[in-house]
Amino acid sequence: MSKAGAALARRSRTPSAEVERELLAAAEAVLVRDGPGGLTVRAVAAEAGVAPMGLYSRLGGKDGLVDALLIEGFDRLRAAIEAGDEPDLAARLYNCGLRYRDFAVGNRHLHAIMFQDAIPRGRESAKVGERAIAAFGALVRTVELAAAAGVLAAPDAVETARQIWSAVHGAVASEFRGLVPTPDPEATYRSIIKTIISGLAPGPVALPRRNWRCDEPPGRIRSRSG
Repeated sequence: MSKAGAALARRSRTPSAEVERELLAAAEAVLVRDGPGGLTVRAVAAEAGVAPMGLYSRLGGKDGLVDALLIEGFDRLRAAIEAGDEPDLAARLYNCGLRYRDFAVGNRHLHAIMFQDAIPRGRESAKVGERAIAAFGALVRTVELAAAAGVLAAPDAVETARQIWSAVHGAVASEFRGLVPTPDPEATYRSIIKTIISGLAPGPVALPRRNWRCDEPPGRIRSRSG
């Protein structure tokens, strides 16, 4: 029996969810190493040590493979958005914005297929759409909490979340394309988040001139410059 055949036989005795996790890990490894153009059924099957037919039977081919990666990406993004539990809602909203960039920088391979059309596709699958909506919904809930705490003037939380979503996506996409003419893209991004919060605030918000640390909420921080 070939190596791939032996591996497939072993996986046939393994719970389906575990096999699919192995295939997803292999797909992500190929995506990171070879880029979107290298993500093929054959390459992922070889990485996982299975026959290509095993991948077809589990995930339905390349479209199913890409769907699985997109679902993983949106689940990670949702987890990043929901990670904050700061009691100060201004700090939570600010850190939420920073975590979006952290997710994007740490998962550029996924971000590229999620938001940059790195792998052109036809109609989005229902499961991928559900996960994308869930990630956006996590931001909507954060906006609702911030509005209730008086941090934002957001009579329509969904519309306000759309504005924030568009701004952070645009900022990160520009950074990744080398279109941010700044020596410190992270510092520039932090300033963008401060500008968003200030612009959506119900009234004037005192912001420091620089060095607003992510663990300090707006309105209560002292500038490191004195």
